[in-house]
Amino acid sequence: MSEVFSLLSRLAEGKSVSEVWDQAAGYFADLGFSRCNYGFTRFHGTRNFGDPDDALFLTTCDQDYAHFYFRNGFFARTPAFRWAQTHNGACTWSWVREAFLAGRLTPEEAETVRQNAALGIVAGISISFPETSSRAKGAMGLIADQGITAEDVDLIFKEKQNELMAIAHMMHLRIIQLPLPVHRRPLTDRQREALEWVADGKTTQDVALLMGVSAAMVEKHLRLAREALSVDNTTQAVAKAALLNLIFQTSRPDLVV
Repeated sequence: MSEVFSLLSRLAEGKSVSEVWDQAAGYFADLGFSRCNYGFTRFHGTRNFGDPDDALFLTTCDQDYAHFYFRNGFFARTPAFRWAQTHNGACTWSWVREAFLAGRLTPEEAETVRQNAALGIVAGISISFPETSSRAKGAMGLIADQGITAEDVDLIFKEKQNELMAIAHMMHLRIIQLPLPVHRRPLTDRQREALEWVADGKTTQDVALLMGVSAAMVEKHLRLAREALSVDNTTQAVAKAALLNLIFQTSRPDLVV
């Protein structure tokens, strides 16, 4: 138990998303889940996950599966994801297998089960995190290693549920406090500084004086920030940058490649 407490402390003190993710993923791998997928967005709609470029996707799977699972939208068609949209907490995938065999899944859901099975993905755990915002949603899937059956996963979950959920929750809570390395052109230091002064209520002339540049240069920084964030005006840029933890942060976001 002391090892779990130590890991919780390290997660809480993590300085970057990659650092927190790697430590949590190492714990899950030791339990038999070396493949993990995690997603989080603050722009979740009633019918979609929002713009993929505004969402954070993390995985320990290989690049080919990651692209297939996230960028092609495969995840949104799986029964486990649809469960996560309407639930908080965790469950093993036993119910997916039972629903598939009983014919209770939609044709689209059933096809994702067959596609995953062809890749050796037949057992695992889904975790859906509670959020304080109606627009935010975070969830993760733990994929059982080859040779670990659905029955094995049920036993692992029964024995380790409390510590597993504590690690998962701490990982999630720390990640969403850090600058999110989303798939957008990163803001420069000067663009972040300009947005921060605007967020403090400063005018363009004020910002120019504070940054020691011309008003035209301030406008350029703000224009490029708007373009990087894909918004129409500076007010939206400030709001979006704040939601993505890109301003007023002591650390820089991880790079996404």
